[in-house]
Amino acid sequence: MEINMKVSGLLAVFLLLSADKIGFGMSHPKPGCRYPPSQWCRSLEIAIECKVQKQCMEMNAIRPNQTVPPVSVTLYYESLCPACRVFMSEQLFPTWTMLQDIMTVTLVPYGNAKELLSANSPFTCQHGEPECRGNMIEACIIHLTGHSALHVIYCMASAANVLDAAEPCLELYAPSVSWSSVVSCVRGALGYQLMHSNAVMTRALNPAHTHIPWVTFNGEYTEENEDKAMSSLYHLVCQLYKGVKPPACTGAPVRVDRSFC
Repeated sequence: MEINMKVSGLLAVFLLLSADKIGFGMSHPKPGCRYPPSQWCRSLEIAIECKVQKQCMEMNAIRPNQTVPPVSVTLYYESLCPACRVFMSEQLFPTWTMLQDIMTVTLVPYGNAKELLSANSPFTCQHGEPECRGNMIEACIIHLTGHSALHVIYCMASAANVLDAAEPCLELYAPSVSWSSVVSCVRGALGYQLMHSNAVMTRALNPAHTHIPWVTFNGEYTEENEDKAMSSLYHLVCQLYKGVKPPACTGAPVRVDRSFC
């Protein structure tokens, strides 16, 4: 599922740093705001509820030209793969946090799994049954949480225990989605449908994947781009974006008019 949140990473950082100066206190929105900072500018209604409409309007003025398509990054991975977890926590999430206005992220948890014609055990995974369960949990979370999915998956990947972290990460970053709905997805037909879709997407890769993490850009894979992504995904996304580079890519100073007390 494509994850294309509206608020930029720079905006989220700005709002958090200035929150206590505009009346939030302790860098958190007032109790009436039920959304995490990453979603405060996703819509006018949310901005008004969280009392940041002025700040959102100011930051909108420096966003890249939305007529230029963003860089599409798709990660094919496994929930318990150590290399996948490192790439997620050290490259993908930090890059997306800063450059989400010029990139979209699609997560496909499946990797080196195999789909079997068995009702009792329809999938086998490289790191055993716990990884199959982790893949399905993450597939359900991606399906159910939408805009908050990357936050939740990053939280799980960077935790000491991926599976144990699933419920608290969901509660932290997508509190409107109940853990029971994830469990129902995992145990029901929906979870298997989502995993089958991921299997189909993974098998359709051309060239076929030989390892994970496997990353495509705008639907294409090259070994050169993969090498660049593993060392500095941030610079690669800036390089691949065809529009006017945002300040996060160029390092250009941006002046935002705002008052202080």
